[in-house]
Amino acid sequence: MRRASAALLILLLAGCGRPAPEAKAVDEDNPLELAARERGIVRSESADLTGVFERRHDIGRDAMCVVPDGAGRWRFALTASYGPGLSCEARGSAVREGQGWRLDFAGAEGCSAVVHEDEDELRLPGRLPPQCEKLCPNRASLSGLRLPRASWAAADARHLQMKDKDGNMATPCGS
Repeated sequence: MRRASAALLILLLAGCGRPAPEAKAVDEDNPLELAARERGIVRSESADLTGVFERRHDIGRDAMCVVPDGAGRWRFALTASYGPGLSCEARGSAVREGQGWRLDFAGAEGCSAVVHEDEDELRLPGRLPPQCEKLCPNRASLSGLRLPRASWAAADARHLQMKDKDGNMATPCGS
């Protein structure tokens, strides 16, 4: 029994020294690859925030659309639901900042935050400046909000619908 255990241990340790298999390069000129990137099914290698981030949950839906707004700039619209009649709505602009993205929220002077995309999930910081309190009613907050990426396509972002302040459906990134 001991000899069998020792032999098994030696075999397991021998496998640890193997080199990892070589990664195969993606043929970016392949028509299927091009079509997949155009539809937002796969991400191109460029650093781009464009697309849709969305999560549905028991008490509503959190969503964000992001579209290009000039060289190195994007504009966004965001909604986060905290139950019936309680939600945060925000719009603004975004630029690349280091390894993340700086979101500047319109209508709340001094409200900005650096967000990070980690494993296709956009993560807002756990603390936002006090100026950001204007974005949400009562004690609701966008602090710590996490939004999984649903698409990399600008067309999807332009067609994403969100409720406006009057409860009507609108496409805030569409124009």
